[in-house]
Amino acid sequence: MSISCNLLCIPDSPKHVRLWTQYVKLPLYKLYRGELTTEFVGTLALQNFLPRSLGLSDAKARSKQHRLSIYLLTLAGVIFRAELAVLLGAHVAYSYLQRRVTLTREILPAGIGGALIGLLVTVPVDSYFWQSIPLWPEFMGFYYNVVEGKSSEWGTSPWHFYFTNAVPRLMMNPITWQLCIPFAVGMKATRKASLDILVPLAIFIGLYSLQPHKEWRFIVYAVPGLTAVSSIGASWIWTRRNKTALYRFFSLLLVTSTLGAFVASAGMLAISSLNYPGAEALNRLHGLAHGSERVINVHLDTLSCTTGITRFTQKSTHLSPAKDARPLWFYDKTEDPQRLLRPEFWQGFDYVLAEKPEKVIGRWEIVDVVDGFAGFTILRPSDGSGERALTLASVIFASPSEPSGQSNLRGLVGSFERFVRSEVTKGWWIGVRMEPKIRIMKRQTGPINVSP
Repeated sequence: MSISCNLLCIPDSPKHVRLWTQYVKLPLYKLYRGELTTEFVGTLALQNFLPRSLGLSDAKARSKQHRLSIYLLTLAGVIFRAELAVLLGAHVAYSYLQRRVTLTREILPAGIGGALIGLLVTVPVDSYFWQSIPLWPEFMGFYYNVVEGKSSEWGTSPWHFYFTNAVPRLMMNPITWQLCIPFAVGMKATRKASLDILVPLAIFIGLYSLQPHKEWRFIVYAVPGLTAVSSIGASWIWTRRNKTALYRFFSLLLVTSTLGAFVASAGMLAISSLNYPGAEALNRLHGLAHGSERVINVHLDTLSCTTGITRFTQKSTHLSPAKDARPLWFYDKTEDPQRLLRPEFWQGFDYVLAEKPEKVIGRWEIVDVVDGFAGFTILRPSDGSGERALTLASVIFASPSEPSGQSNLRGLVGSFERFVRSEVTKGWWIGVRMEPKIRIMKRQTGPINVSP
């Protein structure tokens, strides 16, 4: 029971709160094809690789567990994320060396079955939507990024990036990997169970470290396993808190670090909402231009499209003008630099969302500017720094249309901020710095009035 409580509460809850809510902001295909689905499937599958995951001693039942794990991971790797093949390979190799699985009884039947069913699902569906037959997206992505090495064009990181940077940030609470995991591995009673989880994950992360381009999302599937091991260590410490002063001190660290990590993660969650100026700009444009024209053509630049704009934030383009009074919206996402240099290209648009207005050719007026996150800043006692900054209350409660309960909470947090800033820090405070990101531009057909 103690391990289960620690698994839920102590090591990693803040990070998962932030992961879940961050991904709600992303396109649905990333929600269902991305990390949330694969992490869930991976966790469900990997629990059955553990030798006593269900407390079964029967060899036939254990074999069924392992087949289910291999099948689920293979299916998820074929349909959702190709990197799961590396995670699957690490767990299968470790289990094979531990004599828990065999080629003929578990590995080949489950692997071939999962791959065939996955291909039968993903190839027809993706081929239809992408209008390219046959198409296996995960294989194409793997070939492009790994075989051709094109992922390096998006930046490279040192080989130790995952171990020294990504994993600590994913775990959020430093106590989990600085104290709890070492305790879980160091204690003889918990060492075997901990290593059964850690060794395959270390192999998985190590193999992915060979790839020059690195992102934390590629190894996020290791988080549940690392969380489980840290929970074992946390349980060992917590159940012995009354034995010695050292254990009491470590238990106090567990509680305070968990609360601190949760607060920090909640703040990062609020700040992450400022990273989507594209979606905010499109929402503002829909309000500004609604009813101005019967048909509205909009060009969306690269930054707009990569900071929140998806098919789900766009208005429908299939409404009949004769039957519906709402305007028809048409969106263009051209990236070809040669086409963007042609003046006639821009003549077909009524509005443009652009990061750099000087690259938009023609007569245009900036009707609105959307700010985005640009880092942190120190607010001075005089508050005369001149920087565009937001306080914590402004970031958390940024929505102009908020229910009364949220409005009351905003006032409470704001009052607390003002009290601490005036009485404790004497005017000094940490603010969130904002800077202009997206300009909403409207095409002008006549002369533009410029104020003297």
